[in-house]
Amino acid sequence: MATLRTRIKAGDTLMGTFIKTPSPHVAELLGLGGLDFAVADREHAPIGIEALDLLVGAARGVNLPLLVRVPANEPVSIAAALDCGAIGVLVPHVRNAQDARAVVDATKYGNRMRGFSPSARAGRYGTEDAASYRARSDAESVLILQIEDAEALDHLDAIAAIAEIDALFIGPADLALSLGCGPTDAALAEAIDRIIEAGKRHLKPLAIFATRSDQVASLIEKGISVFVCGSDQSILLAGARQTAAAANR
Repeated sequence: MATLRTRIKAGDTLMGTFIKTPSPHVAELLGLGGLDFAVADREHAPIGIEALDLLVGAARGVNLPLLVRVPANEPVSIAAALDCGAIGVLVPHVRNAQDARAVVDATKYGNRMRGFSPSARAGRYGTEDAASYRARSDAESVLILQIEDAEALDHLDAIAAIAEIDALFIGPADLALSLGCGPTDAALAEAIDRIIEAGKRHLKPLAIFATRSDQVASLIEKGISVFVCGSDQSILLAGARQTAAAANR
């Protein structure tokens, strides 16, 4: 079976969503709903490490690849997410190549910087040969970097050239805030195009946050293949509104 990483690198169109509710049932439901992946959001949602552990276990039970958006680019949060058994990390506010290489060091055992213990879920609770676990982790773990700062626009080629990075994730909301513009301003569109072109130059897959699924078709035409569309909260809210509206017809 193809891993999420191999599917990303192959350019498959992949649909996922953020999980903001710290409940394992949410991960199960999203997996049963047929999503390609989900992202547990530890940056903007109240998901602690204990809740994350339960989310990962539930996701694995329905074969839903679960990424974790870590709170910040720092080794402890990154390693903890991977030790829990998450398939990879989405790292916010990567501004330059130094930031990007720090993510690689925190993630890949081959760089000899990440702390090692095979005793967690990721190492099958110590039942997997240590060398085999390290090799499997490095081969399968997904590294996606969020490009969402004006500063990063001057370092796109250096970031995209790093081989271990699997995709560049465009964060339109933070990028607009950093640029001091609105969501429909030309400055934001130009910045997004610059990120897309850098990804294409370095054969690096591109990901983006989309608030609605009807935005996806036009983004595919631009060369983007990985989509985080809304969140569990927006899906629930949309369903509730549709149900409420039915009573008023």
